Amino acid sequence: MSEQVGFRLWAASDPDQCAIVTADDERISYGELFAEVNRISHGLREHCGLREGDTVASVTTNSAAMVALYLAAMQSGIYLVTVNYHLTTPEIEYILADSGAKVVVASERAETTVLAAAGPGVQVYVDGPGAAGARPLTELTAGMPATDPERTPAGSLMMYTSGTTGRPKGVKRPLSGVDADTGALTYVWLFNEFGMHREAFGSWLVSAPLYHSANITPAMGALHAGGTLVLMDGWTPESFLARVQDQRVTGSSMVPTHFYRLLQLPAEVRASYDVSSIQYVIHGAAPCPREVKQGILDWFGPVVYEYYGSTEVGTTIARPHEWLAHPGTVGRPASISTLKILDAEGNEVPTGESGIVYMRQGEDKVEYHNDPGKTDTSRRGGLMTVWDVGHVDEDGFLYITGRVSELILVGGVNVYPAEIEAALIAHPWVADAGVVGAADPEYGQVPVAHLVLTPDAPDEDAAVAGLRSDLAERLAKPKLPRRFVVHDQLPRDPNGKLYKARLADTEVSA
Repeated sequence: MSEQVGFRLWAASDPDQCAIVTADDERISYGELFAEVNRISHGLREHCGLREGDTVASVTTNSAAMVALYLAAMQSGIYLVTVNYHLTTPEIEYILADSGAKVVVASERAETTVLAAAGPGVQVYVDGPGAAGARPLTELTAGMPATDPERTPAGSLMMYTSGTTGRPKGVKRPLSGVDADTGALTYVWLFNEFGMHREAFGSWLVSAPLYHSANITPAMGALHAGGTLVLMDGWTPESFLARVQDQRVTGSSMVPTHFYRLLQLPAEVRASYDVSSIQYVIHGAAPCPREVKQGILDWFGPVVYEYYGSTEVGTTIARPHEWLAHPGTVGRPASISTLKILDAEGNEVPTGESGIVYMRQGEDKVEYHNDPGKTDTSRRGGLMTVWDVGHVDEDGFLYITGRVSELILVGGVNVYPAEIEAALIAHPWVADAGVVGAADPEYGQVPVAHLVLTPDAPDEDAAVAGLRSDLAERLAKPKLPRRFVVHDQLPRDPNGKLYKARLADTEVSA
């Protein structure tokens, strides 16, 4: 991107430019947002006593307050932990204690839960009047100057893994030591890889929760690129399309669950909305079946850009034309990423052969907060893994086929659920699918398919019989599900990640 980069620089050069359109359509300029960011920065230091390297937590909805808190932390040398506001009191209590957060900012809907979760000495502020006893955020900023702090060291996100199995772990990077304006440059490298320019962010829709790194990072990158954030608080297929049409949305970060639900709309409903303004859709965070992504490309056009990676490791990217030429790929390594496929002994496997995916982002080194053992077991030769399984083709494109933790050993044969799930979701009767292993006296383990059926599917028995027949023609015998369980919906987080432990618990309880 040839233009200037950095929210603070845009606030100085274009203070009247719209920075945020809130979920209730309030418009906030760069100048107004920058003034609030500075007041929060001063308040965290003067009222709360925070210093560089300290931690603040956010348990908030998609709001201007969350954006301002994020930007304040990033110019104060502070770690920001963004917490899912749907979590229970014990879950939030664990994250606050583990991260060492000294201050928490909550939305009104999470205020009571956060107050119950906050330990002694943790200061709780609420984005609102504080009906349950938390101090209003305005108390933090009252009397604070709207001008720059004397020093503006770059802060960092400290993200917690989703905790689909076991306790979530904080992923923590050392503070860079650079100033906030230099730190802003790291937020647009992915946009540079995709060939995006400021025009792409003219109306950047934030429809998924900002507490997830897959959403907050591109959203803040859009502000650093001089764009306008259009917020949504809650998502339905038609509310998304209406927001795209009304705000002439130019880009958004989405997840496959959004794609599933959009494609299930009747054709006449889909045709009634104008989505021609969309230039870029970025997606990652969860696997996307080929047929679903192809359906979105057919509808939105060649504007869908995919990345694969995690908070912990590096990144691959797949531009639309690359994905169309290599369907199912999650792309090739970004320019600053290293990718290797290794076997269980740490040896690199031949092209086309599956192994464990290891990556590194430049010379970046991350660690799991308070869990050095997990950090050490995830590393080999400077590379790190989140235990995904995949292979690369002769052109260097990566394909993810499963996770080590999800391996189902069927009579000695390795079976990965992702392949079965992709075959299921390709069927017009299946709206969603998840596969887990279950104990079996003969084979040790067998696959069990958990499904959500579409309205077009016949009755449950007939649908299952039809799916069995279809899969028998597409999958080897060890991969065929031994049982099918039909649900109204599967347990997914707002970013589409399936809580497989809950499906496994269903198998145990059954």
